Amino acid sequence: MILGIGSDLANIDRIQGTLDRFGDRFRNRVFTETEQRKSESRADVAGTYAKRWAAKEACSKALGTGLRMGISWKDMAVSNLRTGQPVMAVTGWAKERLDEMTPEGHEAIIHVTLTDDHPWAQAFVVIEARRITAP
Repeated sequence: MILGIGSDLANIDRIQGTLDRFGDRFRNRVFTETEQRKSESRADVAGTYAKRWAAKEACSKALGTGLRMGISWKDMAVSNLRTGQPVMAVTGWAKERLDEMTPEGHEAIIHVTLTDDHPWAQAFVVIEARRITAP
């Protein structure tokens, strides 16, 4: 069953401007160390940050809160599987919210997809509840 859906569109040039203006202050406020390492290792640094920004916005919408009610940017973190597939992990208040919205007897799965076509970066997040089956 679908618990939440969120999407966001971020302007890569705006993210680049923010990086230029605020640098590490912006990076450290919004992105985890893993996200920063990934973004800084890519040819399109701003595009990679913009996709992760969009994913965090989309996740907060899928959680039904937006970026309010105590949620922190770092409570939502994008990483990649070895295949390159993006995955979203939540901690802190975002995890509490996810647990709260997940029906008993189910586990929450967060699906995320990212794309970009300069100057835009886009993310979609779908939160699914899967019934837990006994082994």
